[in-house]
Amino acid sequence: MSILLARQTAAAHRGHLRRHMSVVASVLRYAEFGDPAKVIRLEQETVPDPAGGQVLIKTLGAPINPADINTVQGKYPVKPPFPAVGGNECVGEVISVGAQVSGLKVGDRVIPFATGLGTWRSHALYSAASLMKVPEAIGIAEAATLTVNPCTGYRILKDFVPLKAGDTVIQNGANSACGQAIIQLCRAWDVQCVGIVRDRPEFSKLRDYLKNLGAAEILTEEELRTTKLFKDGIFKKPKLALNCVGGKNALEMSRHLDNHGVMVTYGGMSREPVTVPTAALIFKDLQFSGFWMTRWTKQNAESSKRSEMFQELFGLIEKGALKAPAHEMIAFTDYVRAVSSALDIQGFVGKKFIFKF
Repeated sequence: MSILLARQTAAAHRGHLRRHMSVVASVLRYAEFGDPAKVIRLEQETVPDPAGGQVLIKTLGAPINPADINTVQGKYPVKPPFPAVGGNECVGEVISVGAQVSGLKVGDRVIPFATGLGTWRSHALYSAASLMKVPEAIGIAEAATLTVNPCTGYRILKDFVPLKAGDTVIQNGANSACGQAIIQLCRAWDVQCVGIVRDRPEFSKLRDYLKNLGAAEILTEEELRTTKLFKDGIFKKPKLALNCVGGKNALEMSRHLDNHGVMVTYGGMSREPVTVPTAALIFKDLQFSGFWMTRWTKQNAESSKRSEMFQELFGLIEKGALKAPAHEMIAFTDYVRAVSSALDIQGFVGKKFIFKF
């Protein structure tokens, strides 16, 4: 046997071993509902090689969303079977594929677009059908946070009111990750977005930050009660109000809606109900709807709307028109601090934690 052939044979053998060598993954698992800092445990598990239509990925980034924390607490409508792994979003690099996989190869970056997969893990096996390839130009933070907040913002801006350039949208929770995505989408589509945030010592700094993202104006909750932006014609009366807070804040927003306007509720951070005045229904013909991205994804699993949405979002990210929310990359081993702080949005802006691996 020639030296060259021997080397090629040895290399092929090493490659074969790599393909069939099990991976040991780090996983954040919980076996009961409760305080995430107390019930989540960092564990190790062996992940086998992918078979058939499976893909093995190494996770590059996985964010912590409020819904993820609520799920661990047992306060979310989705109740996973125990033991469960936290997380619903991530971006990963393909390190091995099953024999029946086509369209994905080693080295590709992918995001899972199914829900309930449990993404807080360093390595994972996914069905190739549940993965979408991400363009190389998209950063880890943008890819890791794409499937929840930007998609939620995209759908509620697209599906409830036919908006056109120059129209006005009003939203509360404007400094949240979804609020930041909505501001940028409105800017990209030439829609005026007026955002509402809670008052705070750093308000002027926060207002500048959000206006630099593309907000037409930012008001505190107190300013919302007295503003004449719409009455004086500085902005058109909003056709669409986006509510993730509820309570009095949502009520104040509804008072500024134009006739036949729509309020879409997609969150309830205040844990207070949405109150609808009778006059708003009778004399202004306002509509009040709800939206849940998880339900939309399940109902549109085979719809072309989903691929069209992702392609447009990919394009906006590649052009720099849609950036990741304010965030901090945090070591997977520092998960206690991350899950303990994930719902603390009292500071300057709703910073999102993203696990890095």
